[in-house]
Amino acid sequence: MKHFSILILTVCVSIFQGHSIFGQQISKGELIFLTPEWQGERFEDGRPKVSDELLDRMKLVTLEEAWAVLRNENYNYQYEDGWLSINPDSVLVGRAVTAVFVPGRPDIHRAIDERGHNQDGRIKSQNSWTIDLLTKRDVYVVDQFGAHIDGPTVGDNLGNSIYAKTGNGVVYDGALRDIGGLKEIGAFTSFYRSYHPSHHLNDPKGRLNTTLVGINIPTRIGKATVMPGDVVLGRDGGVIFIPPHLAEKVVRTSEVVRLRDMFGHQRLREQKYTPGEIDTRWSDEIEKDFWQWLDANADKLPVPKEQINELLKQRTW
Repeated sequence: MKHFSILILTVCVSIFQGHSIFGQQISKGELIFLTPEWQGERFEDGRPKVSDELLDRMKLVTLEEAWAVLRNENYNYQYEDGWLSINPDSVLVGRAVTAVFVPGRPDIHRAIDERGHNQDGRIKSQNSWTIDLLTKRDVYVVDQFGAHIDGPTVGDNLGNSIYAKTGNGVVYDGALRDIGGLKEIGAFTSFYRSYHPSHHLNDPKGRLNTTLVGINIPTRIGKATVMPGDVVLGRDGGVIFIPPHLAEKVVRTSEVVRLRDMFGHQRLREQKYTPGEIDTRWSDEIEKDFWQWLDANADKLPVPKEQINELLKQRTW
């Protein structure tokens, strides 16, 4: 037990070095260390950068399809629901940038402010520090510990700034304010816990409600674990956080399922096969029919033709 405790302490000290927490952005080395499965492009700060092309294709992926792939890979804590939403009929897709707040504590808050302002040159209040780092197609993912009264750190002013930088909305585990103004942004598709007209306190009298303790660190959103660079997929009332190294597998699996569903639904409408034949493992006859249908309709299907051609290379018929 003693050796185990020493090991945990060593790991924690390693992760916390290099201003990884306490209001600072995680170091590039630690972020690379914590995302070893990703072998692709990274941002300058080390955050995995899933391609825009995959993000575009991710918009058609359902939560069920993504969840099934992640569960099969033993990623069991990537989904969270129970949200309110802005633009509930739209889909949110982007790369996660994480921020972690805790209930305000003056001594910690003053120390973080001093280091942020004096050592790192950050200006304004802590709730803007992470927003300053956002780039196109990011999603601001915030652990606001469910804060409600005097908790909101995002209203229509910061919302407009977030949207201008990212073209996206937010995933916010707490209360938002200025909902009417946020809706006026238009494409600010967002998921949040509650609404309250108050705002977080951080004034000259020393009153405060929230303190920022981490930027781009491993983050808990409800029952889900989120890493910087995860692909955020929010739709239909739920949000799933897809590890970057599994994003392509999620997209490709979804596209195969989508094509097979399109074929099956068409053949059911044509009454060529019965529901029992389509709902079970397909017979050799149906499989052969599917591949012929895929080949004949490759130019008209809602999946990149390159992906369809790759599938056709794998057929055995």
